[in-house]
Amino acid sequence: MYSFLTSENWPDYELVDSGNFEKLERFGSYYVARPEPQAIWDKHLPEQEWQRMAQAVFKRDKGSSEKGQWQLKKGMPEQWHINYRYKDMQLRFRLGLSSFKHVGLFPEQDANWQFIYDTTRNLKTKPPKVLNMFAYTGAASLAAKAAGADITHLDSIKQVNFWARDNMEASNLDNIRWIVEDAMKFARREVKRGNTYNGIILDPPAYGRGPNGEKWQLEDELNELIKLCHQMLDKTDYFLLINLYSLGFSALILENLMHQTFGAQIKNEELGEIYLQDKGERKLPLGTFFRFKS
Repeated sequence: MYSFLTSENWPDYELVDSGNFEKLERFGSYYVARPEPQAIWDKHLPEQEWQRMAQAVFKRDKGSSEKGQWQLKKGMPEQWHINYRYKDMQLRFRLGLSSFKHVGLFPEQDANWQFIYDTTRNLKTKPPKVLNMFAYTGAASLAAKAAGADITHLDSIKQVNFWARDNMEASNLDNIRWIVEDAMKFARREVKRGNTYNGIILDPPAYGRGPNGEKWQLEDELNELIKLCHQMLDKTDYFLLINLYSLGFSALILENLMHQTFGAQIKNEELGEIYLQDKGERKLPLGTFFRFKS
């Protein structure tokens, strides 16, 4: 089923406006303006309103497409916390202003956090084993842990894992297994060992580097990674979720790769786009997804 996922009814987050290759967001009490390459339309609010509201504005360095500096108004902290609640799950995230425009959280993913929480709770295996690769600051790991999973959190950047640990502690959770390693190396080794998981979560970037300089290029590596996941995923009690942020990567590419590899194991299939809607009712596309469960 092709569907559209978006964030709804989250008191601590809203996309206020988007346009002219920027977005204006509220995280908790603070308003942040940063670049957004998909927002090619005009802003809904006047520029003076953006300038009035935004307490932190990201400006790219000259000659750089990604790196830059934050311009902060008085009273704007460089780090702060926001809360997230869904059913019995109560999470708390530390946010921070990075030199690559990110704040440590992708709020459009909250529909997937809910899927992870509900699906993990409904697995028959107790506790279910869940693997989160390219796990960043750990929101998906926390959702699985809150649902009772034995969770393995893998990211190639040590500092990001420390950030995820801070989020775990702020959310009053514990006992997450932290791995700092290249995802492909880890997956190949798990397959050799015969280790399997009831849930696998994938959030691969378009490109990146492993801790020892290993190169990751999405279009070159994704096919093999999905085949490795097929060997790691339990055959009777399972779920798999993958997100892609790379511009130009259709959800249909994911559908082709998944059906090629998993075949009849795919049940309760969903694929489509993830978006956020601003107050001017423009829908900002922020990636594609594919997920299924037993």
